[in-house]
Amino acid sequence: MFSRTIDPIKSSRIDAVLTHKIWGLPIFLGVLWIMFQATFVLGQIPMNWIDEGVHALNGWLRDTMADSWFKSLLTDGIISGVGGVAIFLPNILILFAFISFMEDTGYMARVAVIMDKLMHVIGLHGKSFVPLIMGFGCNVPAIMATKTIENRRDRLLTMLIIPFMSCSARLPVYVLIAGAFFPNHAGTMIFCIYVFGILVSMLTAIVLSKTVFKNQVDDSPIILSPYRYPSLRLMWQTIRMNTGEYLKKISGVVLIASIIVWGLGYFPRHSDVSPNEQLERSYLGKIGQAIEPVMTPIGFDWRMGVAALAGISSKELIVSTMSILYFGEGTNEDEKALKERFIDDDQLQPLNALAFLIFVLLYFPCIAVFTTIKVQSGKWRYAVFLALYTTTLAWLAAFAVFQIGKNFF
Repeated sequence: MFSRTIDPIKSSRIDAVLTHKIWGLPIFLGVLWIMFQATFVLGQIPMNWIDEGVHALNGWLRDTMADSWFKSLLTDGIISGVGGVAIFLPNILILFAFISFMEDTGYMARVAVIMDKLMHVIGLHGKSFVPLIMGFGCNVPAIMATKTIENRRDRLLTMLIIPFMSCSARLPVYVLIAGAFFPNHAGTMIFCIYVFGILVSMLTAIVLSKTVFKNQVDDSPIILSPYRYPSLRLMWQTIRMNTGEYLKKISGVVLIASIIVWGLGYFPRHSDVSPNEQLERSYLGKIGQAIEPVMTPIGFDWRMGVAALAGISSKELIVSTMSILYFGEGTNEDEKALKERFIDDDQLQPLNALAFLIFVLLYFPCIAVFTTIKVQSGKWRYAVFLALYTTTLAWLAAFAVFQIGKNFF
């Protein structure tokens, strides 16, 4: 069951390349780029299969069921909402497969060594980099993993910058938006978003280490064990566990939220109006229009604002909410058609899409991360600070991208 270790002499030879003082970091960035390219390109094929299945099911139900509120709930709410998130399962599987491979072989520990000097520059120890990389999978277990950092100062600081690591819940948003507006460079765009998150986390760590956390950085050395041959069984267990959590979220939080979003968009009913007008006059439309003054300066219309608001609970809800809002009532469209709907919308341009990607990357992570930080730190003030800081930073960054970008595009 356990991975076999590689001969120490061979491990040293591998380390001479992978942890080289000059080439170690470029190699690691190359690995990340390959990971995100594979996540988008390889994941696109099974993603299309699932998308076609969801589309066919929705179409069959629309053709066979009589018009009623229950039909709308089933097709416009549950299937459009949950199905809009489920199609990204292959992308999640590929991402976790890469992370599991790096952890199982021992390369993740080497990354901590590669980043140790740089981490000291930003006020942290190299040990903090492993929880940060784990944040690419899910921020919650990554924050819990900071318990292995002995120094409380380093542990708290690491917790506060982990949310800038794009978790798998944000990946469906990136795949959808980047695929629609940057189809020829979607993988590279997603890679850049992830790298930008890393840079923001580093800048945040520098600021906090010079203001709030001024204590000395831990200087203890990182002890490396030999490389291990990857165990397919261990990798599969990791992938299965994380996939199971993703499916539980889809069948639980996303399902309930999709029904709530549908209800807010379905009621109150108005006769003799188009589906779009019904949506604008609904409770959901009123909520969106109420927050639109805050969202307009960063390039968002009311629907994007509502989707971002839904994402406070869980980032997967952004995609399911946008599926419900942009599909409209009584239509039967798939993920490809949703991308076309984005492109045909005069209010949505690549610049708006880029501002939206930046905002999703940076703003309030999710309720689970918020509560986990409170539990792990033992104080509400750190969780509240994170919520206010990330959301303010996200708005300012999206504002800068959109307002400055208008002068060039």
